[in-house]
Formats: sequence, C-alpha cells, structure tokens
Amino acid sequence: MHESVIMAGFGGQGILLMGQLLCWAGMQEGLRVTWMPSYGPEMRGGTANCTVMLSSERIGSPVTHHPSSLVAMNRASLDKFEDAVKPGGLLIINSSLVERDSQRSDIKVFRVPANKIAEETGTLQVANMAALGAYVGAKGIVSLESVMAALRRMIPEHRKELLAVNETALRQGAGVAAEN
Repeated sequence: MHESVIMAGFGGQGILLMGQLLCWAGMQEGLRVTWMPSYGPEMRGGTANCTVMLSSERIGSPVTHHPSSLVAMNRASLDKFEDAVKPGGLLIINSSLVERDSQRSDIKVFRVPANKIAEETGTLQVANMAALGAYVGAKGIVSLESVMAALRRMIPEHRKELLAVNETALRQGAGVAAEN
C-alpha cells in the first residue's frame, strides 16, 4: 500500500497540522511516513500545503507530482492541484469556501462543508479537522482513533480546551465521507 496526499490551503487554516496528524497516526499504525511542508513567507493568508506519504513499504522520495489524493481547503489550491491527482484518486473539497465543482470525472470527489462544520462546533479554527476527518473516513488508511490519539499527543497544553471540539469536527467530517 502506498498513499500520497497533498493537503493545501492558505496560511492559518492548519494545513501543516493536518499533515502532521496524519503522519503520527500512520506511525502509530506501523506505516512508514513522510511529511513535506511548503508555505509562503506570510504568517497568514499566504499559500500553505504539505505532501504526506503513507506506505507499508519504504518510501523512495517525499515528493509526488501525481498524488493519490488532494484535500483542497480553498479555490486556489483546487485550481493548482486538481489536475495532478491520479485517475481513480480522491479529492476532498472544502465546499464552504470553494463554490466550483471538480472538472474531473475520473476521480472520487467529496464536497465537505468544513467551515460550516467548524462553525457549528463553536470555532472556525477546526475546519481543518473536519476536512481531515473526511479524508480519513473516505480512505480508511488510518483509523480516526489514531488521528485523535495523535491530536491528543500534539496539541499544546495551552490549547487543551480545544481538544473536544477538534475531535467533534474530526468525527463530523468522517460522517460526511460515510454518507457518500
């Protein structure tokens, strides 16, 4: 098994954290992982993406030009990476911020209202968790429980009060994937 995923959006959306959590979950489940971030110099609002590889075999390179999956948290990310997804791959679109549909008919597409889910939990800060939950629910490569264990491990002490709302967003995102 070999999965490559690009998670992309703008700075401040928690894109890099999504990738880190996926890697930690993969490691907990005995997979080999890589995480390669890419971001602009801006603190917020600039581009941010990361590539994550999860594999049962050795990973030759952390770079992919044709990922198996894409999580697009904004329109610019969808426009930039959509065509690169392998045929038969997966596309998660944050439908709260991206109005257009996929231009592809050869991939599976999930439109996830990540920002709406986050707002319903009480904080927009967890939109990334809703999207990550949808990805995990759709792919099934790692369990949602492993992602939540990684979150509990990684969340800073001064953010522990957000743990429950993050877990709620993860579950709701996975629920959206299960409905499709």
